Amino acid sequence: MLELRELGEQAAGFGRGLAQSLRLMVGLPDYGAYVAHMQATHPGQEPMSYEAFFRERQEARYGARLGRCC
Repeated sequence: MLELRELGEQAAGFGRGLAQSLRLMVGLPDYGAYVAHMQATHPGQEPMSYEAFFRERQEARYGARLGRCC
């Protein structure tokens, strides 16, 4: 049987995953995941600021479709 603390940790992990999924579904990029990725895989490289990251993600999502109807 799971202890109460372990159950709380599992619930918190589920909540974080659900929140991340919902943000991605509505198009909000996950800056925290980006920073963690940069620290883990590119430790010598400075991550983008939140503003630069957000602009880059918006451009990647919408930039190619500007000026077109479909």
